[in-house]
Amino acid sequence: MRPPDTDGVTLRLTLYGRSYCHLCDEMLAALGPLRGEFGFAVDVVDVDSDAALEQRFGALVPVLMHAGTELCHYHLDAGKIRAYLVKIR
Repeated sequence: MRPPDTDGVTLRLTLYGRSYCHLCDEMLAALGPLRGEFGFAVDVVDVDSDAALEQRFGALVPVLMHAGTELCHYHLDAGKIRAYLVKIR
C-alpha cells in the first residue's frame, strides 16, 4: 500500500488495510478508474499502526470508508461505490 494522497482534492475516501495485504493492494488498484471518473483522493491507513484500529478492524481489511460510512470491505464493489459517489455529489 502507498502513503496517502496529498493533492488537495476535497473528496477523500479512506482505505483501512495492512502493508502486507494483497487484497488491500488490489482494492487500491481497482479504485483507479473510479478516481479518474470522480476525482477523489484515497487516504491509506495501516490498521497495524494503531492498536485501536487494529482491534476495530481485525481481519476485516481492506475496508473502504467515507465520512464514517463503510462502503465495502475485502473486495471493491465498483457499482456500489459509483452509486454512492453520484449520490453525494
